[in-house]
Amino acid sequence: MEKIEREGVSVEEEEEEEAEASVEIWKYIFGFVEMAVVKCAIELGIAEAIEKHGRPMTLSEISSAIGCDPSLLKRIMRFLVRRKIFKPVTNGYSQTPLSRRFIREGKQSMAALLLLESSPVMLAPWHSLSARVMANGRPSFQNTHGEDVWRFAAANLDHSNLINEGMACDTKLVIPVIIRSCSEAFDGVESVVDVGGGNGSAMRILLEALPSIRAMNFDLPHVIAQAPPCDGLQHVAGNMFESVPEADAVFLKWVLHDWSDEECIEILKKCREGVSKEKGRVVIVEAVIEEEEEGSKLADVGVVLDMVMMAHTNFGKERTLKEWEYVIKTAGFSSFTVKPIHAVQSVILTFY
Repeated sequence: MEKIEREGVSVEEEEEEEAEASVEIWKYIFGFVEMAVVKCAIELGIAEAIEKHGRPMTLSEISSAIGCDPSLLKRIMRFLVRRKIFKPVTNGYSQTPLSRRFIREGKQSMAALLLLESSPVMLAPWHSLSARVMANGRPSFQNTHGEDVWRFAAANLDHSNLINEGMACDTKLVIPVIIRSCSEAFDGVESVVDVGGGNGSAMRILLEALPSIRAMNFDLPHVIAQAPPCDGLQHVAGNMFESVPEADAVFLKWVLHDWSDEECIEILKKCREGVSKEKGRVVIVEAVIEEEEEGSKLADVGVVLDMVMMAHTNFGKERTLKEWEYVIKTAGFSSFTVKPIHAVQSVILTFY
């Protein structure tokens, strides 16, 4: 067949794109289904049942263990197998590395984060995203719930705890990676304060690796009131826009992306006031958006997170390297380094 060029695209190329679009469109029409079915699997405790069993389970065994309708469960499992969440074996199903991440108490669990993002509170703002993008549009979360996510959480402790548990999921995975591959973040540090540290997960993990460090977990009063006690860890209530406890190092993980540039600069200035010029540092753990589309396998997650910030915060965003440079240097730091790690985030070390 003779190729006919039309605006630089051959007929064959156009037909291939049309065929691909006819398939891809369904991914967007029913995009919510994957999240909803995985949430169902978490709530049913399917992965826990197989893990507790210690070997693959038949449909009947899973059904009996979790007390559900076997005919409906079969359809759920078919869906999850198609997405390689569970693995089909003779007359049954076995775990995969992905399914183990949905075990609520698992070492690599991401269940709480999925339950947070799929909660009615966090899903509702997405319906007003287009209104947010319009000129003079109101923040989606505030438009939906009447106040920003932080005031809402302070007034709704169940949701506040859901946020802290969700953040702790990622923390449990990322902190060991930082300790292994970016040890310079804590070299020579005798004290560290985790600003916006939630339930204290990051500092508990750090203390296990570096028990001699004096660790503080700093967050809003309603968060600290719910934080579990831990030997060697001091929980401190306060507001990072007012002051930050003094320490050799300030640790900020997934905090700055919640705020505008101006607010980040204000936060970083308070952090800078709290660390000593001699050996002090601010350790930022955030995504660095790559300018090019091609990147690591996790690079696209940063772009997705940017949309999450648009839906869930007033002016938060994920930042490119140039945007991080503006925020950090305007806050008064002379320089900074960025070290990629095997995670969605990179480690950004600031220097006086």
